Amino acid sequence: MPEPEARRAGRGLRAVLLGRDGPAAAETAQRLSGLGCGVERFDETFAALGAVLDDPAGCALFVMLCDGLGEMEAGLRAYRLLSTARERLPVILCGSDCPAPDLPGSRDAPARLGTPLSAATLRLGFEHALRDRLAWAAA
Repeated sequence: MPEPEARRAGRGLRAVLLGRDGPAAAETAQRLSGLGCGVERFDETFAALGAVLDDPAGCALFVMLCDGLGEMEAGLRAYRLLSTARERLPVILCGSDCPAPDLPGSRDAPARLGTPLSAATLRLGFEHALRDRLAWAAA
């Protein structure tokens, strides 16, 4: 049986997951692993940003569960910091203050997803954030 396309796209990727320690972070980490990613979890913003910036070539995806960490505004600040230091890192921001998925056409903005985060919604954001990689995998 062929491997699902999203899992192929995630195979071997390192994802940095930032979120308060708890069930939501554990479940999101498990789902990212199910999509083929190796997941490095953080519950402190600057430690997560440092992990990405210290190994810019090694991180392929940054996911932030914004609730409890300053909400979506804090996620957007983290995105701006990352984008000044690292060009085109796929970023997914998740928060209760995002009523519906916001998947921008431009690569100059993060994907934004609401919480609670379902497996289907995370996969939608994952496939959107990694759409270039998916296109290469399909070729």
